[in-house]
Amino acid sequence: MSYTFLKALSWICGWTYTICWSASFWPQPWLNHKRRSTVGVSIDFPMLNLFGFVSYTIYTAAFLFSPEIRREYGERYPESPEPTVTWNDFAFAAHGAVCCVIVYTQFWPQIWGYTVGNDQSSTSWARGIFAGGVLTVAALIFAVVATEDTNEAGNLRGWAWLDVMYAFSVIKMIVTLVKYFPQAVENYQRKSTVGWSIYQINLDLSGGVLSMLQLGIDAYLQGSVSGVVGNPIKLALALISIVYDVIFIAQHYWWYASARHEKYDEEAGGEVSEDGGAPDGDDGTGAKAAGNGRAQGREPGETTSLLGN
Repeated sequence: MSYTFLKALSWICGWTYTICWSASFWPQPWLNHKRRSTVGVSIDFPMLNLFGFVSYTIYTAAFLFSPEIRREYGERYPESPEPTVTWNDFAFAAHGAVCCVIVYTQFWPQIWGYTVGNDQSSTSWARGIFAGGVLTVAALIFAVVATEDTNEAGNLRGWAWLDVMYAFSVIKMIVTLVKYFPQAVENYQRKSTVGWSIYQINLDLSGGVLSMLQLGIDAYLQGSVSGVVGNPIKLALALISIVYDVIFIAQHYWWYASARHEKYDEEAGGEVSEDGGAPDGDDGTGAKAAGNGRAQGREPGETTSLLGN
């Protein structure tokens, strides 16, 4: 196949995966809005997702806009000095960060007025991942500043700012590896995917396949696997996402398919349906959940902390 054709195919795959992955952010907040509830969604997912996409935005922006990072990359990978981070990577990351802010704030009744489940608090291990990521980046920045004099032009002997950017990419990979797990467990415990939008998963799976295809084409055009090795985050994101997407699809369409049309909301004490309809006896604003709160010794509208117990 000709170089021009493969280059065009890479461009098409890149922007198509960007559209698919970007579109995958919207079904969940829209479903939360229709239900006026976040019950059925683990808060660890949007919290970790926000941390991951802020890190990924910094990573992609640095490879596109920082002459220093691009120079260091070329020195470390001289056989393939052009980074494989593309504009569509940055667009996807920045858009994802904005969407994650929206979803995370939906867990705050003070902002959106949505019904929040009694147990929707971030877990200690999720907060630990956040703290560990911040401390790791801070330690690397200190190491770069302390060893900056050891690096010569064309020879990176010590820690470099490129390593700090790779730390952000590792944060994103770790977040992607673990962020779906709480949701998969919640679906398993409830034996239902009600409240968890399957449309975002279908789009996410499509984007993952196309992202891997673009990365492979770009590496082939460069005649070296350095394009893959030098951009491990892109390959890891696609592979991890595909594995979890398959699990969620199995939960939704096979394992818990019979529960998709049931109307219940055990956590909030009210009843909701997958299509967002409010059940009989509930005005859709959480009134029924408020009544359940009184039965458990809470005042109407009182919710548990979202940041911890």
